[in-house]
Amino acid sequence: MQNDHHKIALGVNIDHIALLREARRINNPELLQAVGVVAQNGADQITIHLREDRRHIQDEDVRRIITSSPLPINLECSIDPQMVEIALQMQPHRVTLVPEKREEVTTEGGLDVINSSALVSDAIEQLKSNHIEVSLFIDPDEHQVEHSCALEAQMIELHTGRYANIYAMLNSALAYSHHSIDELDLPRDELQVALKESLDDLTRSAKHASLLGLRVAAGHGLNYHNVSAMCAIDDIFELNIGQSIIARSIYTGLATAVEDMRKLVVR
Repeated sequence: MQNDHHKIALGVNIDHIALLREARRINNPELLQAVGVVAQNGADQITIHLREDRRHIQDEDVRRIITSSPLPINLECSIDPQMVEIALQMQPHRVTLVPEKREEVTTEGGLDVINSSALVSDAIEQLKSNHIEVSLFIDPDEHQVEHSCALEAQMIELHTGRYANIYAMLNSALAYSHHSIDELDLPRDELQVALKESLDDLTRSAKHASLLGLRVAAGHGLNYHNVSAMCAIDDIFELNIGQSIIARSIYTGLATAVEDMRKLVVR
């Protein structure tokens, strides 16, 4: 049996369930039902992203989930002062501050805390003074890690998108379908090098953050095939995974999809 001291926490992001609901703008699928299923099948946390454009999660969803969930709630939001004010009113267990652009399909890259210091610092101060834990979603870059510590965040979440994209290019047809990846035209041997570099960046950043006293999570693009490498990084205590779990649930059911991921997220 897994020792709790070495357990990797699993946060399940349910944004894509809300995205499906918003396709018809009716209350189906019901998010609270999903929260219950996720909680009963091994997850440690519910993650939701309240976007400025409200493309999936709505304000009322946040209220209902925070009020009813048996698991802690990790609320992702931008550093826009209006969004931070909403987070303060909602009182989740944690707020993860993320970058956000209206035109993006999903969150592309980490928050640049160096060039957004004033807004990030103000958000951190307000949230912490209201007893809400603060995490910063950043790229695996040691300068960003150091600045996160200097701004007195309590934890960081490392953006794993580059690793996940390169992995997919090596092992699927992503190279033919995704046109926003820097490594798109690299041959396979160079992709292998790029994959190792991305893993090294994540490992080094996680270690650096841990030595500075920051707790370290990771997420973005993680799935059943690529997650094992993240579990091997000792300084990562939590993984937040959403789209791959919800996608698998179409075929297996949500309970099985969460349970299958829970079995993989181990050290």
